[in-house]
Amino acid sequence: MTFKDFNFEQPLLEGLTSMGFNCPTPIQELAIPVILSNRDLIACAQTGTGKTAAYLLPIINKIIKAHTETINTLIIVPTRELAIQIDEALQGFSYFTPISAVAIYGGTGGDFFEIEKRALSEGANIIIATPGRLLTHFNQGYVKIDQLKHLILDEADRMLDMGFSDDLNRIISFLPVERQSLLFSATMPPKIRTMAKKILIDPEQINIAVSKPAEGVLQGAYLVHDAQKIELIIDLLKGKEISSVLIFSSTKDKVKDLEKELKKLKFNASAIHSDLDQQQRNDVLRQFRNNNLQILVATDILSRGIDIESIGLVINYDVPGDAEDYIHRVGRTARAASTGVALTFININDQGKFKKIEDLIGDEIRKLQLPTHIIAGPAYEPEKNKGKGNHRPKHFRKK
Repeated sequence: MTFKDFNFEQPLLEGLTSMGFNCPTPIQELAIPVILSNRDLIACAQTGTGKTAAYLLPIINKIIKAHTETINTLIIVPTRELAIQIDEALQGFSYFTPISAVAIYGGTGGDFFEIEKRALSEGANIIIATPGRLLTHFNQGYVKIDQLKHLILDEADRMLDMGFSDDLNRIISFLPVERQSLLFSATMPPKIRTMAKKILIDPEQINIAVSKPAEGVLQGAYLVHDAQKIELIIDLLKGKEISSVLIFSSTKDKVKDLEKELKKLKFNASAIHSDLDQQQRNDVLRQFRNNNLQILVATDILSRGIDIESIGLVINYDVPGDAEDYIHRVGRTARAASTGVALTFININDQGKFKKIEDLIGDEIRKLQLPTHIIAGPAYEPEKNKGKGNHRPKHFRKK
């Protein structure tokens, strides 16, 4: 099957051709016909499966045919990074069309706010927004949303995890009742199904590879003490030709410390975290996308908000607190049917969390041998070590 089989309008097909898009992914093949038929949809698909195009393409096609100049579609997302990513994809798909779109998110200056205000009051075909920033505009009374035809909630599970439930309910109260609503989520916990019942009408349901890392991801784990982690990173990266490495750590402070340590060791590394303003974050991401930066260190703010196909290695410097976050972290590599490597560092205290990850994906992740010059880490005994501190020997290098 190719995208031509959907009978898309010619300007959209030209955009797809220019971007090298030929054949739809499974989520696209299933979701696009449903969306074109104007049915509500609840779709569960992991990161990296092509779900952004699964809803953007049919929406773009419908807007082309409608010749509308009002706000036609509202896409709500949890983070500014995801809003930017979707906006960039939209610009590519709609390059040969007259469709207008604006991304609305916090952390920008007054000039950006005025651009957002103009789009919401005068009309842009597609609005991509984070909940808090959008609600700020709604509360000022100038948003013209009465002609809205489509509502899309992307990463709905993440938005609920981040506490946006009340904001979402408030935003939805402003929208026309008669509309097509689409809910995309990487996981489908009970709270998502409760939300779906409130906002969707007799929806079609699609489930694609729930809670499984992409097949192209080669997964492995090292059992280490905390004081061994930097030495292990040195061994993994020093002198290796790995163009793009994404390292996840559990907290903002750890990310900052790890960035400093890597720079001391002369690695080409930068960090991204919530203390950076939007321009700084954009600059770091741009460098990483352009391969001017080898190592990007981040918290989970990026686990669902970065779309770069060439990431060869993802390192979980800490085991994520939520087992499902592991899926999204490792999903940053092996995108678009490519392959990649995802490695996780497990200390004694994190073994229980890692066992939950293995239970979630239904498979045991291979435990790799440490380099010979690093002393052996703790044994993998998740039940025995559950809740224990990260005890470690005084010396780590073998004599």
